[in-house]
Order: sequence, then structure tokens, then C-alpha cells
Amino acid sequence: MATAGEPRPRPWTVRVRAALDALEHLVGGIGTSVLALLVLLGVAVVAVLCLVGVGVLLARPMLRVVHAVADRERIRLTAMKPDVISPGPGPERLGAALRDRTVQRELLWLAVHGLTGFLLGFIALTIVLNTARDGLFPLYWYLLPPDDATASLGWPVHSLAEALPVSLLGVAWAFLSVALLPALARLQALPGRRLLPAGSDADVALRIAHLTATRAAALDAHSTELRRIERALHDGTQNRLVAVNVLVGAARRAAARGSEDVDEILGRVQDATEAALAELRAVVRSILPPVLAHRNLADALTALAADCPVPCTIDADLPGRYAASVEASVYFVVAEALTNVAKHSGASSAEVVLRRENDVLRLRVTDDGRGGAAETGGSGLGGMRRRIEALDGTFALASPAGGPTILTVSLPCGL
Repeated sequence: MATAGEPRPRPWTVRVRAALDALEHLVGGIGTSVLALLVLLGVAVVAVLCLVGVGVLLARPMLRVVHAVADRERIRLTAMKPDVISPGPGPERLGAALRDRTVQRELLWLAVHGLTGFLLGFIALTIVLNTARDGLFPLYWYLLPPDDATASLGWPVHSLAEALPVSLLGVAWAFLSVALLPALARLQALPGRRLLPAGSDADVALRIAHLTATRAAALDAHSTELRRIERALHDGTQNRLVAVNVLVGAARRAAARGSEDVDEILGRVQDATEAALAELRAVVRSILPPVLAHRNLADALTALAADCPVPCTIDADLPGRYAASVEASVYFVVAEALTNVAKHSGASSAEVVLRRENDVLRLRVTDDGRGGAAETGGSGLGGMRRRIEALDGTFALASPAGGPTILTVSLPCGL
């Protein structure tokens, strides 16, 4: 789902880029872990002062500092995707704040991330520094004092012949960096992703804001759909019918003159009529695909996959039928996604997986193309998001450079 014509990155280039991104996140995690340790120390001091009464005055400001540091981590994790939404500040009263689940999770995160985040970041930096140290060792070993001229693993070096193998150790450290840094970054982010998202007891205002946004998206999607239908009828079908009218007039005039061109003109009239009917059928299908009325959603998706130029497998295990709006949204998302795969991704295969989990339909569209898909640039991904969020669903896209591209959708099916 990347831009057509873009050269496909080599796998090793993609892995190196992912490792560099992970290193950036790990360094940021070290920063928030240091802040967490400092604030944790402050919390401990305030807790001790509370035993003599003085700390009670400092407790509420300290909890605000805890929340600010936790929000900084939420911002960092959001940059890594998926988003981590802040639940907002806790209750103003100290007793209520200490009983608040969000505050308790933030305090637990301070301790966990302060220790593990710093340790994992330190391990990552050690691997990277050893890569540079050993990889460049033959260039500077002779500048070191004899007792300090050692490789990262400790063996001494006394000559260039002994220094050259150390560079091979640097290559090994480099491969280890590429292999481990992304996993270390995910592990460092794990406490924040588990403890910092807004919980089920978050402020109701978050839910109201979300519903307000999805209602606006629904109205906007409806208006966009009406404009699309009007444009399709005006620019396509109407122009065909005008051409039919002109040709019928020409045929009548030719017939009045006794011209031999009547048969040719009537043939053009028939062709124009068939083209108008074809465009009209296309518009009707875009409103609600007739295939969904006569067949179930799994069969409709199988028909889409059969028409896709890229080999596509459909794995849909769905009991029963669902609301027309839900089935139509899933159908259009898959149709748009497969169109993008065929046009832009350079993929050799694609897969569509559809499952029902409780009262939620979960859709995943995966391709092995070059990646780099974005919601800008006319790819239709923004329209997919608006259509899904209008039904109170969720839409997520993961498309790193080099692929794979994974589009996931969750829709409440209400049955």
C-alpha cells in the first residue's frame, strides 16, 4: 500500500531502520525512567513526612507530578503506536485520589518503569556502544595505554594483528543490535501499555468526547457519500444519457431524410445505453452491494478476492448474518484495501481474516508488499477510518517501510 513506483527496500535495510527507531524509543524510555525514579524518590520522602503530618500538604502536589510524568510516558508510547490515551487528572481530594485506580496504576508504573526501563535502556546502549567500540577498534587501539587496550569482552590487544579480529566482534555486536533492539523497546514499553491507558473507570467525559467525535464522523461520512453518489450520477450516468438523447435525435433526423446512417446511429445509441446502465449499476453497487443481499458476507469477500489481481486468501468464520450497515462497511473496507494492495503495494500475496469475538467483528487485512501506507495521499484509508468510526468501531494501520502492511478493524455487530 505504498506509492506506486517506489523501490522496495531490502529486508536488511528495513531491519536496520527498525533497530534505529527502537534505539530512539529506548533512549526516550531512559529519560522517562530517570524521571520516574526521581519522582518515586520524592513520593517516598513525602510518604515518610506524612508520618509527622508535614507530608500531607505535599501529597496532592506530588500526585500531580506523578500524573505529569506518566503523561510524558503516554506521549512517548503514542509516538510508537498504538495510542495510549490519558484518563485525565485524578480526584482533587487526597483520600479519593489515593483510592483511584488510575493513580494507583501510575504509582505502580513509577516503580516498575523506573527500574526496568532504565535497565533495558542501559543494556541497549551498552550493545550499541560495544558495536562502535569494537568495530572501530583497529583505528584507535594504539592510542590507548597498554593496560586499557582491550576489546569489549576483555581480551588485551598488543598489535594490529590482534586488533583486526576485534572488528569482527563489532560486526557481531551490530547483528545483535539489529536483532535485539526492537524487542527491548517493546519490553521497555510494556509496563506503560499495561498500566497507563485509561481504564474502564475513566472519566465519562472521555466516552462522551469519543461519541461526539464519532457522531460528527458519521455525519461527515454521510455527506461525503451523498456527494460521491451525486458526482457519479452527474459526471457518469447523466453524461451517458445526454449522449443517448443526442444520438436518438440524430437517428430521427436521419430517418426523416431516408439516410442509410440510421442503423449505425442506432448501434451507437445501444452502446451508449449499455454504458449508462453499467455505470448506473456501479453506482447502485457502491451504495449497497447486491451481492450482500443474495449471499453472506464470507461469500461476498470471496468474490472480491477472486477479482483481485494479487493472490488473496479469505479466512472468514462467521455464524449467521449481521446488520446491513456492518456488513456493507466490512465489504467496502476489504474492497478498498485490496484495491490499494493491487495498485500500490507491490505485494505477491494478501490475506483477509474475519472473526467474531463476542459482540465484535474483527477484520485483519495483511499484505507482504513494500509498506509505507499512510492515510494521506488519496489512498482511501482516511475514508475507511471515518466509515468505521461512524459505527463506533476502531481502525488501525501498521505499515512500516518494507512491510508487511496490516490493517485491523473492530466493529460492534450488536447480535
